[in-house]
Amino acid sequence: MSEPQQHFHLHTLGCPKNQVDSDKIAGTLLDDGLIPTDDVSSADLVVVNTCAFIEEAREESINAIIALEQARRPDARIVVTGCMAERYGAELADALPEVDHVAGFGVPVNLTRRPPGLSVATEAPLPKFDLLNLRRPASDLPWAYVKIAEGCDRSCGFCSIPSFRGPQNSREVDSILREVDELEAREIVLVAQDLASYGADRGHRGSIVSLVNAVAKRVDRVRLLYLYPSDLTDELVEAVLSTGVPYFDLSLQHVAKAHLRRMRRWGDGERFLDRIAGIRRASPDATFRSNFIVGYPGETENDQAELLEWMQEAQLDWCGLFTYSLEDATYAANLPHQVPRELMIERHVELSDLQDTITATRRDQLVGSVIEVLVDVPGVGRSHREAPEIDGVIKVPPSLEPGSIYNVLVTRSDGPDLEAELTEV
Repeated sequence: MSEPQQHFHLHTLGCPKNQVDSDKIAGTLLDDGLIPTDDVSSADLVVVNTCAFIEEAREESINAIIALEQARRPDARIVVTGCMAERYGAELADALPEVDHVAGFGVPVNLTRRPPGLSVATEAPLPKFDLLNLRRPASDLPWAYVKIAEGCDRSCGFCSIPSFRGPQNSREVDSILREVDELEAREIVLVAQDLASYGADRGHRGSIVSLVNAVAKRVDRVRLLYLYPSDLTDELVEAVLSTGVPYFDLSLQHVAKAHLRRMRRWGDGERFLDRIAGIRRASPDATFRSNFIVGYPGETENDQAELLEWMQEAQLDWCGLFTYSLEDATYAANLPHQVPRELMIERHVELSDLQDTITATRRDQLVGSVIEVLVDVPGVGRSHREAPEIDGVIKVPPSLEPGSIYNVLVTRSDGPDLEAELTEV
């Protein structure tokens, strides 16, 4: 008599790069014969892939672990992996004794439970595998993230990622293209901590261009997330425009030059505006996203005013705003002139209100135009202007087939979202 099949439940927190890691973990579990389930109470193995980027993300991860631990079966195993597991290790395990194992990056997760009374310190270490290059299942959506590198060589003042993700480690091109083929998606979203520096650690700076061109030959859409502005070369801009997805996600963080230097960042507002204007001249349909940190140590009222003025002039389509989080092992942790939390929130609201108005206005301008959409799920599609999960969507007739591309007429805007109907144009 055969043994009953085992089930696993995988819960992911954090950024798209974490989602890719979860897909790789799922691939190994599927290869081991386990079956995925959305019902945590029916799972034999519960895996929580955590985020540790900022304090808010860590709190969310801890809350998720506790909720899943309470919802699991008494005999089920729960494993915590991801950034918190890598960054805090034994400290996290000691704080959560109900967790069966805390597994850092590349440590296999399995159904074996820790014997009672065995501490993390005495638990035998498990061999690691190459998480970056593991097989992934085919995507169940018409788009998929593909992580092309791990780690980062930069030393931004606010960021702790290099301390636990390590230096940049770029994947081989053949491995990336094989994964693209296996995912069977129509849109591939390339991600990394420092995407535009892909290949630099292997002595091939600028190889992101050839990679984009190679992926574009395999799929209908290629999208790039997290571009450091100093590495947005003319060649990379040309490669992005040639894919037919003129979408530029620029990691700017601020625009005041002196403040950017305090952040240990390159650039200034004028350079950024010039670059955006040049791209818009080459491609009027180009879409821009960026992200900014509010309240980094030393930020002044003049810095805030400069950012507000810049945002008004830049007219970005999308923008992520984050209040500064003091992180251990970062340059900024010991800087003077820490900004009070109340002032951070006040500045965040001011910037958010402005960007919400800009985004809504730019979406209004699309009403009456015909655009090409990829249908993700019934009733929801995206054009080149919307990255999955982080931007608005286009509401389309539910009869349109997921995974197909259609021309639609935009009939209405609603904040970040659009509504559209099928057209023969």
